[in-house]
Amino acid sequence: MSRVRIGVLFGGAFEEHPVSVKSAGEVARGLDPARYEPFWIKITRGGDWLLCDGPDAADGRPVVLCSAGLVVLGDGVFEVIGLDVVFPVLHGRQGEDGSVQGLLELAGIPYVGCDVQSSALCMDKTLTYVVARSAGVATPRFWTEAPEPAWPVFVKPARSGSSFGVTKVSTEDELAVALDVARQYDAKVVIEEAVEGQEIGCAILGTGDDLVLGELDRVALTHGFFRIHQEDAPETGSENSTFVVPADISARSRALVRETAQVVYRALGCSGLARVDLFLTPAGEVVLNEVNTMPGLTSYSRYPRMMAAAGLPLGDVIDRLVSLALTGKQR
Repeated sequence: MSRVRIGVLFGGAFEEHPVSVKSAGEVARGLDPARYEPFWIKITRGGDWLLCDGPDAADGRPVVLCSAGLVVLGDGVFEVIGLDVVFPVLHGRQGEDGSVQGLLELAGIPYVGCDVQSSALCMDKTLTYVVARSAGVATPRFWTEAPEPAWPVFVKPARSGSSFGVTKVSTEDELAVALDVARQYDAKVVIEEAVEGQEIGCAILGTGDDLVLGELDRVALTHGFFRIHQEDAPETGSENSTFVVPADISARSRALVRETAQVVYRALGCSGLARVDLFLTPAGEVVLNEVNTMPGLTSYSRYPRMMAAAGLPLGDVIDRLVSLALTGKQR
């Protein structure tokens, strides 16, 4: 039986480039060499596409993507590599926002994860909230201009991830600086009310009615707010947070979080995989925080940890994702 020719896209031109490289390294360890023939496609910080020997390679051969697959460029000659499927292990801008997904659809190549529409919806926090509210899910109040008097608030880039550019603001005097910080990452900024509660994550795999959920996790904070991937060496742990898996919450709260996460996932049209993050308030209510359509897959990331706790190691997750993409069941 021939192996599946899988193109693994990683890197990217924006701030989550190093996270993506680490995620690709874990994917490399999770791919069964008897089932897959991987082709490692690195997008450099400058936006060049290179065919590399692996996720840790410093350089590679220039490539372009077309309906035939990968075209490897050389000195007056080229080589075409057909691909069965692409796994876009890309986070944040031009990775989770529908742009790469649109390119792959134009090329007619099956790919892992959410489609163009759901990727774009989930990337924009304001659009995510509008759709979630229409499905009956509570969200933070938010503004795109100066907020009503409701301090504290969080100022965020509307279309970024991993807490880049996020500032907690307690007074109006702090707002201007926070807006400037957020605009370094996105021209569109969202100002959200601060929700009192514990952050609970739900890892989801599948599409439609056929969903597999990982164990829930709880972000345990010692101080401040959760800022993932901001540390110099996140593999050694965070300065202010740890993860409790399974989440140490009541059975009622666990059921409510799981139900709400699935409502959000389906309302936003997610497929393949996503991590839905919610707040559990002291009153036992659930409020949406955000949705990550290509959550981190690093050694310290939440999604693979939650799936592993439910009995699905990353290799099994990859097998299921590829199967969904190849059979067209994730669309």
